[in-house]
Amino acid sequence: MTVLRLEHIGIVVDDLAAAIAFFVALGLELEGEASVEGSSVDRINGLEGVRADIAMLRTPDGNGKVELARYRSPSYAGGDQPAPANAPGIRHILFVVDDIEASLDDLRAHGGELVGDLENYANSYRLCYVRGPAGIIVELAEKIG
Repeated sequence: MTVLRLEHIGIVVDDLAAAIAFFVALGLELEGEASVEGSSVDRINGLEGVRADIAMLRTPDGNGKVELARYRSPSYAGGDQPAPANAPGIRHILFVVDDIEASLDDLRAHGGELVGDLENYANSYRLCYVRGPAGIIVELAEKIG
C-alpha cells in the first residue's frame, strides 16, 4: 500500500460562515458548499440521522484543502472549552505565508487571537499560533530571508 497524497483536512465547526470567512481571510479559496445527508453519510460517519453543511477550501497553489463541516444533526453534547495546545489530538494546521503581520491583521479582523507570541524561530521562520472559530488553531510561518 502506498499513500498517493493528502487530499484534505476535515474540521467540524459550529459556525460555518465564520469559519469560511476566517480561512478566506487567510488566503484560501472557497471551492464550494454542499449539504449532505442520507444512509451512506450515516454509515461513513458511524452516526444516525446525519445532516451536515460542508464547505471545501483550497490553498492558492491548489495542493492543500480544508473541509469545514457543520453538523445540523445529530447534536454534539460535548464541552465548549477549546483544548490547550498540549492536548492529544490534532492541534493545528500550518500555513506558510508571505507576510505574517498582514495575515495576523486579517485573521484578527475575523475573530482570530494569538495563542502565544509571534516568535523568530532559529533565525529561520517567524512563527505563531492563532486560534479561530470553533477553537481551530492555525500556525503561521513566514520564512526569514
